[in-house]
Amino acid sequence: MFFDLAFNFGLSSLIILALALLAASIRVLREYERGVVFQLGRFWAVKGPGLIIVLPVVQQMVRVDLRTVVHDVPKQDVISRDNVSVKVNAVLYFRVVDPERAIVQVENFFEATSQLAQTTLRSVLGKHELDTMLAERERLNIDIQQVLDAQTDAWGIKVLNVEIKHVDLDESMVRAIARQAEAERERRAKVIHAEGELQASEKLMQAAQVLSQQAGAMQLRYMQTLSSIAGDKSSTIVFPLPIELLKGMAELSVKDAPQA
Repeated sequence: MFFDLAFNFGLSSLIILALALLAASIRVLREYERGVVFQLGRFWAVKGPGLIIVLPVVQQMVRVDLRTVVHDVPKQDVISRDNVSVKVNAVLYFRVVDPERAIVQVENFFEATSQLAQTTLRSVLGKHELDTMLAERERLNIDIQQVLDAQTDAWGIKVLNVEIKHVDLDESMVRAIARQAEAERERRAKVIHAEGELQASEKLMQAAQVLSQQAGAMQLRYMQTLSSIAGDKSSTIVFPLPIELLKGMAELSVKDAPQA
């Protein structure tokens, strides 16, 4: 009787132990997850998604998420090429494309990518002037993304996109930029005015050349001017009478006089 109880107890213990080991060895990975399995400390395989079996004690598994990670890069103090101090922050989009390298080649791929993004943001933007940072963000985004992607490739990380969010300036620099913009607008206005004066003078010169070729045209223009002045009755206008006009009128009088 005693031996039967001991046998039943031992059998029950073995069944419970087997069930516990089976439960401990079963892993379920979602569609966006992969399991990096190590056997006796060495890399063995990348498993998933779905149901996988991991041998207790002998094998260990590390879960890796393959979804795109959106990381907000903290504000960085950047000194531009023209020695202007600004604060710049950005958004980084990246994902794991090689789970083995993401676990084996770097201790913490998320922290490593975040730190690398901060240093790259400072180094790339520091090569450009402030006007470039403000006006050509799209090109700078591409430059930062390419540099990060090249350096994180060894970790099995793909940098999808980098977007610069804000470029913060101090108040004195904002006022200086406002003055610069106002001066630029005044310069353009003066240039446009000067170009208009130049075009007007060229047209007047052409008109003078045309009038100088025909004496009658000059007299006609003079008479048109007199007609327009005569319409204004609010003031008395004294104007000279050209000698050429007197000569023309004298010639007309001689022609119209009766012949003796």
